[in-house]
This record gives sequence, structure tokens and C-alpha cells, in this order.
Amino acid sequence: MSGASDRVPLPYLREAAVALRDTQQRRNLATATTTIRAKRAAVTAEMPDWEALRVAGAAIKAHTLANLGHYLERLEERVMAAGGHVHWARGAREANDLVRGLVRGTGAREVIKVKSMTTDEIGLNRALAEDGVRAIETDLAELIVQLAGEAPSHILVPAIHKNRAEIRTLFLRAFGIAPSDLSDDPAELAGAARRYLRERFLATGVAVSGANFAVAETGSVCVVESEGNGRMCTTLPHTLISVMGIEKVLPRWRDLEVFLQLLPRSSTAERMNPYTSFWTGVHDGDGPRAFHLVLLDNGRSRTLSDDVGRETLRCIRCSACLNVCPVYERVGGHAYGSVYPGPIGAILNPQLRDVERDEALPYASTLCGACFEVCPVAIDIPRILVELRHRTVERKRERSPLPYGSAEDAAMVGAAKVFARWSRYEAAQRLGRLGQGPFVRDGAIRSLPGPLAGWSAVRDLRALPRQTFREWWRARGAGGGATPGEHEGEARDG
Repeated sequence: MSGASDRVPLPYLREAAVALRDTQQRRNLATATTTIRAKRAAVTAEMPDWEALRVAGAAIKAHTLANLGHYLERLEERVMAAGGHVHWARGAREANDLVRGLVRGTGAREVIKVKSMTTDEIGLNRALAEDGVRAIETDLAELIVQLAGEAPSHILVPAIHKNRAEIRTLFLRAFGIAPSDLSDDPAELAGAARRYLRERFLATGVAVSGANFAVAETGSVCVVESEGNGRMCTTLPHTLISVMGIEKVLPRWRDLEVFLQLLPRSSTAERMNPYTSFWTGVHDGDGPRAFHLVLLDNGRSRTLSDDVGRETLRCIRCSACLNVCPVYERVGGHAYGSVYPGPIGAILNPQLRDVERDEALPYASTLCGACFEVCPVAIDIPRILVELRHRTVERKRERSPLPYGSAEDAAMVGAAKVFARWSRYEAAQRLGRLGQGPFVRDGAIRSLPGPLAGWSAVRDLRALPRQTFREWWRARGAGGGATPGEHEGEARDG
């Protein structure tokens, strides 16, 4: 995870270092991700055609992205034909202004929210607060995070970094409950949140939702969830505003057959989500009287134009990649500085935000490939990570006054020259044996001086042996005194 910047530490590197020292969070994350991984493996193993479903999901998404303009226009047409309204937002500010204007038009001072990851991306809650409008998260985990004044740390389980004792303490303070009236039993905690939320559902006239999918063929919007709060949000209020990333559209209703099998098994490890809600425009006497769909770009068109990066837009936000990532399990989600953490965040954030502050994120990976193996739409995350690292290196070279771009580049050029010829390699080994003396303790090098200190702070290096293989070979007199490849190397040296 190091080596992403040779200047002031980038936000991810700084926050990751802090998170690694939080032992309670690390225990919480390890317990939760281990449990989710095991459950997911069990339910996907039940499906004999699981790999075929992954291929189908990837193909549908790839086709949609290749024809995105067509399907978005068709979606707009069908939503409007059903009595809804469609708004287009190029960026976060434009989307926030649109929603603020719609809420202002209702006179509401409070909105309820569900499945709102996209609104977290644009910072809608803060924007509404500027108008004196209070936004209330109704997903239980999102509510916990909101009451704690924190950002989500997981795509599926935003409060994964907290245990139930911490949640009890939070609810006691937020809901004004006497300590004797609330234990840390999950059922009691859920009951306390339910009582609070039911009052808000019945009193609030405006809801804001995200969307898991939208169907261009019918103009329908879909939200899947496990608690039923989403259905309360999408049916009780008079006005419903859905903010959706433009990549969430699907061409046909039948495409849902694929994704409603892939998503629940990959996210909640369920065969089917307990609540799968669809709405199409407005209907007299049934649900909201006004429906507004805000289609958000916010960097997605730029990502779509990238031959390598566009694959990222297949993501259906299942979080499977987070649960298998050894880096995420140790640093948590807050270090990523975005609502999108983990492997998908490491490739999505640098593309959506396109800022230098995210240069460290592609390095937040061991490149083990586990994320690619579990991705339900087969996004090759490791390949994109490597490409983003390459681009970071190129940017650093362009802005560096050094002839090789950076000290790291210069070191690599020097190493390449040493490794190119056996005679230079052996000379470097002899120098290394002489120079390592002051740093060897019990057969290992555990700390190095200067710019190498950061590398050795998290790694131990075995000391160079007193005799190399080549020296041992020569001492035995094997092969006429030359090790394999030496004659060829001498010819090249000549």
C-alpha cells in the first residue's frame, strides 16, 4: 500500500495508518466479513449455472454501456409517459440544486431517505441542511452511521465497523432512552429504531431514494432491501425523488431475471431479497402523487469514454469484493474517503473524481485477484488497478524535475541495469553483504534508514547469505567453474 506518493502523504495513506491502529474496528470487520463470505459461498454454490449468470450479467451490462445514450432516452420517454418527471444532472452540485428545488417546492422541512448511496456520493444531506431541511436515513445501518455523525464504511453494511454495544450507547443518547430500558440485544435495538422511524414515515411528505436498477423498456425503477423501510419510503410520502447513476439502467424487463439472482446472493447472501420494490410513474390512489427521477452523470461519462475504465460501470454495488479483500478487512471503509470503499472504490473513485488525492487508492490492493473471482458481473478489478497505477506513475513523471520521473523510477532503472548482466548482479550482491552489516539483527533486516524507512516499517527482509548459489557452485568445481548462463552472459557483456 506504500509507494503511491513521494510527497505529502495522501489521504488514504494517512487514514489507513490510523485505521490499522484501531484494534476494535479490525476485530469487528474480521468477524463480519468472515461471516458474509461463508454465507455467500454457500448460496452461490447452490447455483449450477452461477458462472453462466455472471457471464450473462457482464454481457448485458457491456451492451447497455455501449448503447447508454439510447437506453437513457428510452427510459426518460417511458417514465414521462407514466406520469413521472425526469431531470438530468451533470455533476453533484447540479443534482443537489435540482433536489433542493423540488423539496423547496413542497414546503417540506424534513425528508426520509432509503438506498441513498448515490446521494451520499453527491453530499445531498449537507446540501439540504443548507435550506434547513433535515434528511433522515431509514435504512437501519445508514441511520446508525448518521446518528454517529460518521460516513458509511461498507457498501452493504454501512455500520459494519460498529458492534452492538457501541450501537446501544448511540441509541441511548440519540433516542433519549433510559439505560435500563435498552439492552444490546439485536432485536431490542431494532425495535428502538423501528419506533423512531415509524413516526417519521407517517409524518414526512417527501422521500428521496436511490435505485438498484431502472428498466428502459417500461420506465420502472427498482429498489431491493431487507428491512421494508424502502417500501415505506416509496409508497407513503406524497412526493418521491429518486437519484440514480446513469449506469443503473437496464434495457429490458427480462434482464432483471439475471440481476435479481446475482445481486442478493452476492450481497446479503440471500436467495432473494425480502423486499423487491418497483414503481412506474404515478397512479391515482396508489403511492406518491409526484415522482421525479434525477439521472446523475458526475464523472460517469468520462469513465465510459475510457477503454479500460468503463468496465467499472458494470458494478451493481453488491459489496462482494469488499468482503474478500485483505486490505479492506484491515483498514475499513473510512480510509477510502468516499461512499465507495474497498476494491471497487479503489478503481471507481479515481475515475469519477479524477483528482490527485485519489492517487493512492489503486495501491490499496495486494492484486490477489479475489475481488475478480467473486464479482457477479466479472469486473476485472486487478487489471484496472494496474492500469490506474500506470497512469499515476506517468503523471508523476510528467511533473517531476528528475530525469527519470521520481526517485523510485531512478531506482528501478538502476536495478534493471544491474539485473541485465550477471557480473553486475554479483557485484551488487557483494556490496550488499558488506553494506547490510549495521542493519542485520538475528538474521533479518527490520529497519532501514532514509527513504527506505517506510518500506521496512511494515516488512522484514532476510539478510543476504554469506555465500550465494553461484559462489557455492564454483566452490564445488561443478560445470567447469561456471554457473549456468554465465558464458552466455559474458558474451553479452563483451
